Amino acid sequence: MTSIAGTWALSHGLTTAPDGTALPPPYGAEKPMGRVVLTAEGRMMAVLCDGRKDLPPGAVREYTSYCGDYTFDGKTLITRVDAASDASRMGTDQVRQVTFDGDFMVLRPADRTRDGQVEVRLLYWRKISDLA
Repeated sequence: MTSIAGTWALSHGLTTAPDGTALPPPYGAEKPMGRVVLTAEGRMMAVLCDGRKDLPPGAVREYTSYCGDYTFDGKTLITRVDAASDASRMGTDQVRQVTFDGDFMVLRPADRTRDGQVEVRLLYWRKISDLA
């Protein structure tokens, strides 16, 4: 099993409709920013945001952060959230399906609905440090 312990930088994300139709990427196509740190002792923290200095008129900067204890069975990462930017995540289990694509760890959160559209998201992370 691939070790996920370490520090990972968000490379890029893809968003599609369930039928595969491309939707705008998460956290801004030009400059997505994010870090996730997963310790060997089972703690994690994640911070993601749209890193563009200026957003188009009417756009809202996408941002999320959370942390907690995690388990990983080689395919599924489950984090029990104990702090988050979104209070509705407190005390919940955040479940991510995990695959590996070359140098990338690919996280797929549960599908979500935004503005009436179901979104399927894939977030591509590159390991930048084994120290966690």
